[in-house]
Amino acid sequence: MNLFGNTITSLESGLNYSTTKGQVISQNVANVDTPNYKAKSVNFKDVFENAKSSTMHAYKTNSKHFDFKASNQQLGVYEHSNFRNRHDGNGVDMDKEQADLATNQIYYNALVDRLNGKFSTLQNVIKGGR
Repeated sequence: MNLFGNTITSLESGLNYSTTKGQVISQNVANVDTPNYKAKSVNFKDVFENAKSSTMHAYKTNSKHFDFKASNQQLGVYEHSNFRNRHDGNGVDMDKEQADLATNQIYYNALVDRLNGKFSTLQNVIKGGR
């Protein structure tokens, strides 16, 4: 029995994505003065496409068996290896990082607000509408 439906699970996945993106942005900002540091990013669309295309085929003894899934990307974090922003080889653009941080914060806050709304509704139901 799925008490909460898929909404809370979807919101949890969105929060995990936003947290990972925030960590990557923080890492980029912390390394803004590190020579030859390559900026990293998180792109959900690329991760999803990679997951769809990375199916391994194996010998199956039954037609109901699933194909194996293989992923060679870790949490969707990509390094921009061919991008240099400055003469020292550093690829961090602070303006872009600040804009990404603001966008990610708005996204995160919207997810938290929606999750709080779900929990408030559940609390209201548990209290019997009082």
